Amino acid sequence: MSSITEAGISRADATRIKDEALLADLGYKQEFKRAFSPLEVFGIAFSIIGLLPSIASVLFNALPNGGGPAMVWGWLVASVFILIVGLAMAELASAAPTSGGLYFWTYSLASPRWKNVLCWSVGYSNTIGSIAAVASIDWGCAVQVMAAATIGSGGSFEPTSAQLFGVYVAIILTHAVICCLGTSVLARLQTVYVVLNVLLCLAIIIALPAATPREFKNTAKVALWDFYNVDGWPNGYAFILSFLAPLWTIGSFDSSVHISEEASNAAVAVPWAIVSAIGIAGLLGWAINMSLAFCMGSDLQSLIDSSQPMAQIFFNSFGQKPTLAIWAIVVIVQYMMGSSMLLAASRQTFAFSRDKALPFSGWLYRMNSYTETPVNTVWFDAILAIALGLLVFAGNQAINAVFALSVTGLYYAYSVPIAVRFIGDNDFKPGPFNLGIFSLPVGVIAVLFMGFMSVVFLFPSTPQTSTPDMNYTVAVFGGVMALSIIYYYFPKYGGVYWFTGPVANIQKEKAAAALAGSIAGSFDDKKQDVGNVDTVEVR
Repeated sequence: MSSITEAGISRADATRIKDEALLADLGYKQEFKRAFSPLEVFGIAFSIIGLLPSIASVLFNALPNGGGPAMVWGWLVASVFILIVGLAMAELASAAPTSGGLYFWTYSLASPRWKNVLCWSVGYSNTIGSIAAVASIDWGCAVQVMAAATIGSGGSFEPTSAQLFGVYVAIILTHAVICCLGTSVLARLQTVYVVLNVLLCLAIIIALPAATPREFKNTAKVALWDFYNVDGWPNGYAFILSFLAPLWTIGSFDSSVHISEEASNAAVAVPWAIVSAIGIAGLLGWAINMSLAFCMGSDLQSLIDSSQPMAQIFFNSFGQKPTLAIWAIVVIVQYMMGSSMLLAASRQTFAFSRDKALPFSGWLYRMNSYTETPVNTVWFDAILAIALGLLVFAGNQAINAVFALSVTGLYYAYSVPIAVRFIGDNDFKPGPFNLGIFSLPVGVIAVLFMGFMSVVFLFPSTPQTSTPDMNYTVAVFGGVMALSIIYYYFPKYGGVYWFTGPVANIQKEKAAAALAGSIAGSFDDKKQDVGNVDTVEVR
């Protein structure tokens, strides 16, 4: 690119040409507008993490499985492993930044015998995991809205499952409308989400200890060392179960990967967005959990029995009216998380349908001519997320399985491409973000951790369980994956007969010619010499 830059082309045009050349080398034409700056790429990952509202949504996992020690030390331990997973993913994202991401990497790196079926299974796992993440975030938002109503009524209002589902559907439908907007609007929203998110976190870290009455303040022993276990599992296993809180909170960071084709300087911006979002969320989240552990009082059972544990903590510390004001901001941030997650999920569905792997791919792989966004995939994902919400009518544990499903589904999709990079028959060429000699140990630790935690999250919350209280994660995830494999091997019509992995929609030679023409056009505008443009290399 040096000859181009010297000829007078702007840095922005040079970056765009490089991004389009890399995407063409991966086999895809540029269909999205590259409107996401590096900060906004980070913003989508960080806004989906959400922190305070996310911790509020899954605090019920940590409190009965260790209390304060699980919240503080469990978060710290899990955050380290999550960062390792993020580092392994970031290397792959830097080498091949495309919206398909995980399944594309799997196909490119796996051995020829297994690449088709592994690519297929990772694509379906990533799709259902992303949709489950939308469902879990928006379900958490619905619960938070109703918690505000309960606080405002002085505790007299208790929402029914039908009322919760109605609010949940309304939230998803409004998110679908937002995600149909143009790319530039969606990109600008991410900066707003980041600022509001960070300010909310800092406000609670400072204000909660200052406002909490003495009777609700805990000593260091109670907050950090007194292990509170009420679900019946041994303490060590209960501590591991509490990891669902940080793993769900600091999750779905592959969202940055799915907007790679809308990001400027994607090979650099996307990996750094993943790593920085995880790192900042880990530190801020640990501080939030520390603040909560010291300010939640010693009667943890009353928090567990409440409709929303964090709302109850705020109510005890701030009183009714300040809690409602703070909680309104928590709900807004959680709402923003849901819109960002649906945006990322729709891009994964768009990419997978572009490669003709999903039912109705011909309808899903369409770009709206006015907004230049995949409107059909937005509504497809929204409808499936609404369907997952119907689990609420099977019981509380059934809807809670959506949280575990978003972790297990995504962890399978994360693990396979990381693993096949090292065990597949491939010639992996790292991108600008590269761990060097640490790549293999980081990859091994990441895959082992995700495999172990995925098994853990299939177990019920208590050893003595019943049909209403079973963990439905294995049924939902297992059912979806089983159906996808049946579809793949179905006689005569299955994917095994026609699916050949990612489908190129551009020829590299034509892409190079088009890019050269683009460069020539830029030079003509500046009345520059274009004698060296044919030396532009498509990687």
